Amino acid sequence: MSRTPPDAIFGDREGCQLREPFDKPWGATALPSFTRHPGNPVLTAADWPTPVATIGNPGAAHDGHGIVLLCGVEDRRGMTTLNIARSRDGVGDWSIESQPLIEPRSCGSRHWSGVRDGRLTWVPELNGWVIAFTAFGHSGTGVALAFTSDFKDVVPLGVAAPPDDQSGVLLPRRADGEFVLLHRPMSPMSLRADVWSSRSPDLLRWHGSRPVLPARPTPWWDSAGVGVGPPPIETDHGWLTVYSGDKRVDDRTVRRVGMALLDRDDPTRVTHRGDEWVLEASEPYETGRSPTRSVTPSGAVIDVESRALRLYYGVADSGVCLATADLDEVLTYLLNQPVG
Repeated sequence: MSRTPPDAIFGDREGCQLREPFDKPWGATALPSFTRHPGNPVLTAADWPTPVATIGNPGAAHDGHGIVLLCGVEDRRGMTTLNIARSRDGVGDWSIESQPLIEPRSCGSRHWSGVRDGRLTWVPELNGWVIAFTAFGHSGTGVALAFTSDFKDVVPLGVAAPPDDQSGVLLPRRADGEFVLLHRPMSPMSLRADVWSSRSPDLLRWHGSRPVLPARPTPWWDSAGVGVGPPPIETDHGWLTVYSGDKRVDDRTVRRVGMALLDRDDPTRVTHRGDEWVLEASEPYETGRSPTRSVTPSGAVIDVESRALRLYYGVADSGVCLATADLDEVLTYLLNQPVG
């Protein structure tokens, strides 16, 4: 009996960025240690000045006075907005704005019914923050942009990635003269979701969509879908990218946190990608009653003095948590991971 050649089944694999899972001995490089804050969750719906159902998945920034979080908030009608919370130390004594910073009607579209997943990018060229967020309505979800210099007034920039798309983040500087947006297009025909990039000369017109970070094949921990969390952070070794990875287990989805490095000059090219997840839902406040067992990284800031990476993440839509890792330890781990 003749044996079917592998290429007849799997096709030509030349140029594929994905490696076989056993190319490197498992556990050959020590994982970076993410330490959960003992006061987790640092922010919950109970802290809000008005009754709300859930909060979560915050964008994070340092405005020179303390930490600013842009939290997705769902009220008891089911409506979602993006609201500001401030704290000098990023842990407690939160000052929460009673009015949303971004809601559907404030961004120039009567077709949106909600907004969520706001990501904050400081853009030196503009001397302010560009907010990438998911807007959703009857036609699905899309990625929209807005600009603010003070977290009070917002200038809408329109839709950057139309439905069905989400999880958009903007890089803080141009590459080859154009802004770069990473996002997660979805397809009803696809069984997974990958990270793509698009480019723009002015944050208004977008073009050149191409895949950047693919979900890996089963049984990898990020085989069902990947999405960038906080905006990538520029380092000497490349753009440090924290992402969420989904895996389907029976009838539920498990979402964990992974990391990769993108090339400094060409952020559409992955130079190193961690084989293993670095954070998963394990504490009672992270698992809750949700069957998804998800932790969603969404905001990150660097403590310059201690060189600590402070990662804010949402848990089961019930609150905001904080975990900290040593930046040098994170980079050392990634630089010892395989290329691509």
